[in-house]
Amino acid sequence: MGKTGVGRALARRYDVPVVEVDDIVESLLAVTLPEHLPEVHFWRTHPEAAHQSPESVVERQIAIARALEPAIEAVVANHVDTDTPVILEGDYVLPGPATPDGPVRAVFLHEDDEEQVTANYLRREPEAGPQRHRARVSVLYGRWLTARARAVGVPVISPRPWDDLADRVAEAVEDASANTMASARTAAP
Repeated sequence: MGKTGVGRALARRYDVPVVEVDDIVESLLAVTLPEHLPEVHFWRTHPEAAHQSPESVVERQIAIARALEPAIEAVVANHVDTDTPVILEGDYVLPGPATPDGPVRAVFLHEDDEEQVTANYLRREPEAGPQRHRARVSVLYGRWLTARARAVGVPVISPRPWDDLADRVAEAVEDASANTMASARTAAP
């Protein structure tokens, strides 16, 4: 619903690279077997599962996100340790590494309108026709992520209107950074 586009816009704005979680997934798929990381391999070993109820597919998405969490956290830790900023983008990013007083900033995008999500998929992949099941999964998974993000103080932004999305995301990130710096100044002896 705009993750890739806003990630690229922010990368240009801040002159930093983008790391796409899909690339991390593809790397893990290439160097492991299904018995090593069954959750990460799940969609390849069980393609029929994508047609289960949206709630079942969301449960699987959550399991995959949790299985990928150590790999994603390792990438984040490497960038923090080497002081090399990066934009991390993808469906399987969880809000865990972003803490109010830490060096990681996060913003989650969530579109809650299933009809809008269906229209977005149709615009991107017209040959697939209306993907209502996929849209329902996307909205339900987004709701789950949104609840986790808000629970740890990570901003959640609607992708619409798209014309100012990058500005709104940058503002949310900068507000979080300013709040952290103000907290640090207040807490300093």
